[in-house]
Amino acid sequence: MNNYERFCSPGKKIAILIDPDKPTDEEMLSLATEAERCGVDFIFVGGSLLTNDGLNHCIRLIRSKTTVPVVLFPGNTHQVSHLADSFLFLSLISGRNPDMLIGAHVIAAPYLKLSGLEVISTGYMLIESGRPTTVSYMSNSYPIPSDKDDIAMCTAMAGEMLGMKLIFMDAGSGALNPVPDSMIQSVKASIGVPLLVGGGIKTPEMAMAKLKAGADVVVIGNMLEKQPQLLESFVEAVRNIS
Repeated sequence: MNNYERFCSPGKKIAILIDPDKPTDEEMLSLATEAERCGVDFIFVGGSLLTNDGLNHCIRLIRSKTTVPVVLFPGNTHQVSHLADSFLFLSLISGRNPDMLIGAHVIAAPYLKLSGLEVISTGYMLIESGRPTTVSYMSNSYPIPSDKDDIAMCTAMAGEMLGMKLIFMDAGSGALNPVPDSMIQSVKASIGVPLLVGGGIKTPEMAMAKLKAGADVVVIGNMLEKQPQLLESFVEAVRNIS
């Protein structure tokens, strides 16, 4: 089974996001160990900026402690590594920046073709979270307002019709507020592909709420880098929904 098939398989799922720039080696190893022990479904690796050229090093550390599938969640065209299993080919369909819609993808395509990675086309939707995020700044685009469920719904529908295999709604790293439940419900009711939701999910109860609203996969990031012991409670919450 490839990772796209895993995304599509029955049951709710959890992914953790590791930014190679942020945790120390010890913190990455601890988080990978916990991910293996708790039965996390995916480990996403990537960030808006990579300042230390540590992508391959990060993946090697993760691989040394777990067999959980490693999926690249790239912030730019340079975040490609043959050491991963899959690559989310993100098109920022919520914005109007042509580079983030298709321009950067043209540059990355030949490298991805040679990499041997499983490439999964993903409609990426940035949702307003109560304060500016790194993603909105780096992508030079505005997020969808958090009270505009209809815009989010139509954007997701268009992404699916354009052939996107996944839809990812993200409030962004360090989000003040997560994606609203009503928006998740509207989007899920309008599409037939797996829906990923991340950003600002700080507690297991919040994760459960997003899954109940319609998310197929919740993505948990920043808070686990310093407190990997909390991961078990998040996984238990997801499994209770499943």
